[in-house]
Amino acid sequence: MKTGERGLALIKEFEGCKLSAYQCPAGKWTIGYGSTFYGDGTPVGKGRTLPTELAALELLKVTLVQFEKDVNSLVKVPITQNQFDALISFAYNLGSDIDKDDIAEGLGDSTLLKKLNNRDYFGAAAEFHKWDKAGGKPLAGLTRRRKAESELFLMS
Repeated sequence: MKTGERGLALIKEFEGCKLSAYQCPAGKWTIGYGSTFYGDGTPVGKGRTLPTELAALELLKVTLVQFEKDVNSLVKVPITQNQFDALISFAYNLGSDIDKDDIAEGLGDSTLLKKLNNRDYFGAAAEFHKWDKAGGKPLAGLTRRRKAESELFLMS
């Protein structure tokens, strides 16, 4: 599957677009709609810029290719386009967490994915809300994002 229009809109809404590189709350240099790397794999660095919002959108689409591969490989049950888009937004924000440990650092080791792959779609939707914290404290923007992702996930 590929990211649909609803997924793109959700990511764009919550990431916002900045044409000049900035440091995100996690301290990573970021540009455009939350990209930390350019299409060629070069990390974003201080002082870098993008010429237009269209260039930022194109970078987002290139960046999403890896997340699409990750979600497609992690999900073992049938899902709808809306569910896929919600998972892409979640993974884009938190990471795919495709590694060999059992530490839930993103989608790969999450209870959300475990419930989804056990065909507990409603249980999976409820898990989005648990990922709204930074430094152990809920952040309003993350709370809104997880609510929007959960709602999209449940939309038919």
